[in-house]
Amino acid sequence: VRSNSSVINVYKKNNIRSEVVTQLLYGDTFKKIKKTGTWIKIKNDTDNYKGYIKKRKFPNNQKNTHKICTVSATLYSRPNSKKKIKKKLSFGSKIKVLKKEGNFYKFDYFWINKKDLKKINYKTNNIFKNIKKFINIKYKWGGKHFSGIDCSGLIQLFLNFNNKFCPRDAKDQIKYFNKKIELKNIRKNDLIFWKGHVAIAVSKHNLIHAYGPLKKTLVMS
Repeated sequence: VRSNSSVINVYKKNNIRSEVVTQLLYGDTFKKIKKTGTWIKIKNDTDNYKGYIKKRKFPNNQKNTHKICTVSATLYSRPNSKKKIKKKLSFGSKIKVLKKEGNFYKFDYFWINKKDLKKINYKTNNIFKNIKKFINIKYKWGGKHFSGIDCSGLIQLFLNFNNKFCPRDAKDQIKYFNKKIELKNIRKNDLIFWKGHVAIAVSKHNLIHAYGPLKKTLVMS
């Protein structure tokens, strides 16, 4: 099945007070493992990450055609810029375009401006061009959304956007990307790890990361 919500919190346990370990974005697909009361244990198809979400009906999978390329994309009830609705989609969300009318594309029950979209197989060599859009987005543990993001979520989001696999947590990312380089040889787009944390190099001397102590995403030297 797939998510048809802008964002769904995925919890460590089947309890609303439990830790949020990750999030599902619009178009993310997952498998239901088991039902526990008002909760479902799921496994995310993108990274095999497991957790609990609140039980409700979800639509079947579909072949998505496009993905969101802006930090947050406004949705419309009709193909008209005056018909905005409150719902927005976050960077990396995926949709199946059903119809086109002028600059607007229809998917599910909504319309979206084509400027917010790239084709599903789009890739870029300049990850920083996209990742810098998240500068000043607030830090949120378990987050992958424009309302809040964590360090490993930021890295996964942008590698997934480039159609590359990436584990969800920093401890698993460091095992997966295990090619070590000397500090003096760091180049743009290299990943930098320290205990429980990950950042991405934007140059030889600067990095960008979702930084908990300052509660936001920022560039640091």
